[in-house]
Amino acid sequence: MGSVLSGRKISYLIKLLKDENKKIVLAGGCFDVLHPGHVIFLQKAKEAGDVLIVLLESDEKLKKIKGPDRPVHMQKDRAKILSALEVVDYVVMLPYMPTEQSYNKLVKKIKPNIIALTRGYEDSYHKRVAKITGARLRYVTKMVGDHSTSRILNRR
Repeated sequence: MGSVLSGRKISYLIKLLKDENKKIVLAGGCFDVLHPGHVIFLQKAKEAGDVLIVLLESDEKLKKIKGPDRPVHMQKDRAKILSALEVVDYVVMLPYMPTEQSYNKLVKKIKPNIIALTRGYEDSYHKRVAKITGARLRYVTKMVGDHSTSRILNRR
């Protein structure tokens, strides 16, 4: 079972993990309605290293990305669900970050060895942040079946 952290507490944790030579894998997302695609992605991400840190988007960011009816679950609830998964070591509850620079600053603090992605979700931002932090991008899975939070919600 993982721990839920704020972005402020991450620096101390990272120092401890680096001192122990742990391979840090970073994943991120909304994880609004957890489904099998999310679980498989997180399992595969964890297999890529020793410690899996999940950056969890804020409610405000999710609303902006997904629309006015989202999130279904508030960030603290999504964090609780994610942290209960055996494969997740740490969940970082992100504040609203309006710019890529805010993300860059946090990811530089974390200094992951690997940034885990699902094939099909890659973009130039991930490539840039991997380059500035020295991390490797790793596609740990492809899109799994027909699983998508938006599709699940549209079936209601």
